[in-house]
Amino acid sequence: MASVSASVKFEVSERVATVVIDRPEAMNAIDPETGAALGDCFARIAADDRIRAAVLTGAGTRAFSTGADLKRTLALDGAYAATAFSGMGDRGFQTALDMDKPVVCAINGYALGGGLELAMACDIRIAAPHAKLGLPEVKVGTIPGAGGTQRLPRLVGRSDAMLMLLTGEPIDAEEALRIGLVSRIVPADTLLAEARDIAARIAANAPLSVRAVKRLVTGGEAMPLDRAIDYERFAWGLLRDTEDRAEGRRAFAEKRRPDYRGR
Repeated sequence: MASVSASVKFEVSERVATVVIDRPEAMNAIDPETGAALGDCFARIAADDRIRAAVLTGAGTRAFSTGADLKRTLALDGAYAATAFSGMGDRGFQTALDMDKPVVCAINGYALGGGLELAMACDIRIAAPHAKLGLPEVKVGTIPGAGGTQRLPRLVGRSDAMLMLLTGEPIDAEEALRIGLVSRIVPADTLLAEARDIAARIAANAPLSVRAVKRLVTGGEAMPLDRAIDYERFAWGLLRDTEDRAEGRRAFAEKRRPDYRGR
């Protein structure tokens, strides 16, 4: 697996990109260099039509990521308004995850603070049995600042989200599965392989359809149901006359695997 920086590894195989946060000695905490490298990886995934899905995980067996590396994250100078309007106060590399290509997150240990927020920005989450997931920010006088207070209730419902957010206490993999924060629990030694298998099955489908589904789900969450259904019908119409839709119907009739081209 190639390294795009000292702390992030990246590879592409069979139309699936794999991104690994590689700072196991620091529980895969994210310092500025790691954040920049992750942003570069996600931007590459979004721009490369040969890549149809991605996997994100952390190196080692102890942690997916424990969030920002407070030892190496410098305090920002100046007033907050100056920081916010300069663009330095935004979500940084997580913004690059706002793309149409699906990302499967393999949570191989602790996913805390910004690490869990990063996992929640992915589309599908699976976890090892020993995983611990939490947003402990209230315990240290702050709040989740990269989508935690907004994504968690949308994913698991208000009550379970408030329990996690207001106590700051982590939950185990079984509880994460119960509330829907992860889709399945997988043995640690096969976790990455399972994540890649899910991504490969996604990548085998018609790429324009896959990207349309992700865009519809993401965009539709903020719409009234009737508008969201209109949005869905419009996307169906866009796909109706594509080469891939015709290929899918031919392949079904001929009982063969379709050869999708993204056209």
